Amino acid sequence: MRIAVVIPCFKVTRHIEDVIARIGPEVEYIFAIDDACPDNSGDFIEQTIKDPRLKVLRHASNTGVGGAVITGYRAALEAGADILVKVDGDGQMAPELISQFVQPIEVGDADYVKGNRFYSGSAVREMPWVRLFGNAFLSFITKLSSGYWSIFDPTNGFTAIHARALESIDLDRVSKRYFFESDMLIRLGDLRAVVIDIPMRAVYADEVSGIRISRVMIEFLWRHTAATVKRIIYMYFLRDFSLASLNLLFGVILLTFGVTFGAVAWSGSIATGVPATTGTVMLSALPIVLGFQMLLFFASYDIASEPKVPIQRLRITTRVPMRADYRAKSRN
Repeated sequence: MRIAVVIPCFKVTRHIEDVIARIGPEVEYIFAIDDACPDNSGDFIEQTIKDPRLKVLRHASNTGVGGAVITGYRAALEAGADILVKVDGDGQMAPELISQFVQPIEVGDADYVKGNRFYSGSAVREMPWVRLFGNAFLSFITKLSSGYWSIFDPTNGFTAIHARALESIDLDRVSKRYFFESDMLIRLGDLRAVVIDIPMRAVYADEVSGIRISRVMIEFLWRHTAATVKRIIYMYFLRDFSLASLNLLFGVILLTFGVTFGAVAWSGSIATGVPATTGTVMLSALPIVLGFQMLLFFASYDIASEPKVPIQRLRITTRVPMRADYRAKSRN
C-alpha cells in the first residue's frame, strides 16, 4: 500500500526539519501544509529540506489544524495514497512509529488508527496535569458521542486512515479547528468504521500550542452533547429499533418520573411538615431503580455494539461521485 504523511505546519520551524528527516522509507509521499504560518514554514521547508517525497502546500489564510490536514488529505488522495498518516510538525510525535500505525490497516484489522498517550503509567506521569485532566474529560464524552468505548485520548493527532474510509467522509463538513480529531471519530462512528489505539509517548518541550483549554472546553462539551443525541437517535430509533431502544426509552421515562415525583413529594413534605407515606416513597423509588437498571442495560448493549468489521473489508464507500466523475465515466 502507498503511504502518505500529512503534516500541518504552523509555527513549527524549530522542529519540522527533524520530523521530516525521521520519516522512514516506507512512506511514498509527504505533504507539508503551511497554514498561513507567520514564520513562513513553507518557505523554510523548501529552502532547508531536500526530500524528493516532499511537497509543500500553502493556505492564503489560516484555517486551523483541521483545515490544513484536510488539504493534505485531498492532495494525498489525488496522488493515489492508500493509507494517510497525520503527524504534527512540533516534534511531539515519533515518526519512527509510522510503520506500527499503518500495520493494522495494511492487514485489514482497522480502518483508522490513532495514538494513545495513556497506555503507560510512566508516560502519564510525564504529561502536564492540565492536559491530563482535559484529555481524561474529553475521552469520556467522546466515548458517548462516537460510540468507541475502547479508545482513549481522542484529541491525539497521530493518526492513520485507510483511503476508503476517508473517502466515505464528507470532508467539507468536518470541523476545521481543534475539534477536528474528535469530529473525525464521530463521523467514523457513524460509518461503523473500526478504530484502534496504538501506545505512544509524547514529548513535551518548547513547542508552541495555540489551544486554550478554558476557551475550547465549553465548545467541545456542546459539540459532543449534540453528537451524542444525534448518534443515539439515529442508531437506535432510525437505523434500527431493538430491545436496547425500548430500554433506553422506558428507562428515561421511568427515571424522569421517579425523580420528578420524588422531588415534588419531598418538597411538599418539607412545606407541610407531614412525612411522606411508604407508598409515596415506593412510587418514587421503584421507577428510579427500574429506570436506572434499564439505562445500564442500554449502556452495556451500546458498549458491546462497537464496530468489529472494518469497512475496508466490505469494499464499499458512501462517497457520492462528483459531477466530474460522472463526466469521466461518460467519456469512457
